[in-house]
Amino acid sequence: MNNIMDGKKISNEILENIKQELKYELIKPSLAVIQIGNDPASEKYVKNKQKACEDVGIFFRHHYFEDNTSELTIINKIKELNNDEYVHGIIIQLPIPEHYNTKRLINSIINSKDVDGLTDINAGRLVNNKKTLIPCTALGVMELLKRYEIDLAGKEVVIVGKGKLTGKPLIEMFLQAGATVTVCHSKTNNLSSHTKTADIIVSATGVNNLIKQNMVKKDAIVIDVGINFDKGKQSGDVDFDKVSKVASLITPNPGGVGPMTVAMLIQNVMTCFRSKKK
Repeated sequence: MNNIMDGKKISNEILENIKQELKYELIKPSLAVIQIGNDPASEKYVKNKQKACEDVGIFFRHHYFEDNTSELTIINKIKELNNDEYVHGIIIQLPIPEHYNTKRLINSIINSKDVDGLTDINAGRLVNNKKTLIPCTALGVMELLKRYEIDLAGKEVVIVGKGKLTGKPLIEMFLQAGATVTVCHSKTNNLSSHTKTADIIVSATGVNNLIKQNMVKKDAIVIDVGINFDKGKQSGDVDFDKVSKVASLITPNPGGVGPMTVAMLIQNVMTCFRSKKK
């Protein structure tokens, strides 16, 4: 199929360019990942990030805390990493156990090292159209559209899902690119009445096969951000086999947005690294 948006191919190109750049650096960038508890999905994502870092030449620091560790202990570690000149990026692997204050922990990260783009400062800078670090999945979606030379000005965009990792930052990014944006969520009535008119649909809900063929107009672009697992097999929000028959461009899942998210994390670490060098 020639309408597949190959996130894996593009992410490999981005990572290879970074790898080549780092060949000539005496001091390498460093990413610190804080993991709290042993959530199986988190274990997988941490390993993926570690592999991506090691493949391009970024030092990976994994700080694991049991889920009974005091919040103060974790915040003190974050402060230590904030002040470490050899650490260029810091993330907290989400989700974390519910008894922690996620917002407080994230906002303990200094905004110049917040490579997940989730602190209030960086979120506010995005809203005000200032240079900032942007959440990696949202950044990956926009990079995919850019690589496929999609002019967003005047496009009707429907975002399904309003989460802080994808939906909320994409609202701002699409608006700044000149698109008209509609945001749908769990309380939206008659979802298909919105998606049927969209030039671009981005779905990020984690609801398996939420977006069906009869909800998508011919030649729309469909970006599937949702992740679901059934018996170890990954799928997304979009009924790919059927929707791909009407979409002009569509992301596979896996192999679409996921690899772009990892590539954008590495790119954000490099942004912090280059800024530090200056």
